[in-house]
Amino acid sequence: MAVRTKWTVEHSCSHQVIHDLSDRPADRRASFARWLAGRDCSDCWKAARDADTESKEEWLAAKRAAEQEAAAAWAKQFDMPQLEGPEKALGWGERSRHQLMLSAHTALVVEGSWDEADWAELEDKARLITRAGWWIDQRDAEGSDLLELLDAAGEDDCGTENPFR
Repeated sequence: MAVRTKWTVEHSCSHQVIHDLSDRPADRRASFARWLAGRDCSDCWKAARDADTESKEEWLAAKRAAEQEAAAAWAKQFDMPQLEGPEKALGWGERSRHQLMLSAHTALVVEGSWDEADWAELEDKARLITRAGWWIDQRDAEGSDLLELLDAAGEDDCGTENPFR
C-alpha cells in the first residue's frame, strides 16, 4: 500500500481543502499537512495579503498628503517660489525641497555654527532653484551639503524669475 498523496486539511481559517502532496517525499507529507493546518487556506491568505496591501497604500497616501500639506505650509511661511516641471513631479519636488531644507537647517544652524544671516543667504539661493526635478535629484543628499549643491546648480535649474538670466 502506498502513502497517500491527497490530504484533507482543515486550515486555521476553518476551511477544508484537499491538498495534493505528491510532489513531496512520502515521509514528509504528514508533517507538511500538519504545518498547513496551522495556516490560513490560500484564498484567505491572499485576501489578507490584498487587504494588507490596501491598508499600506492608504497609509502611504495619508502620509504623502500630510507631508505635502507640511511642505506647502512651510513654502508659504518662508516665501518659497512655486516649483516648475511636469505636474506629477511638482508635489514630490515640494516635499523633497522641504525635507532637504529642514535637514540643512538642523545640520547647519541647530547643530552647526551658522547664524541666521548665513541661513538667510542659503534660503535666498534656494529660492532661485525652481525646477522640481533638481530638488527630487537631491532628495538623498545630506543637509550639510546643501550650500555646495545650490552653488553647483545650473542655469536650467533656476526659474523664469532668475535674476542671473
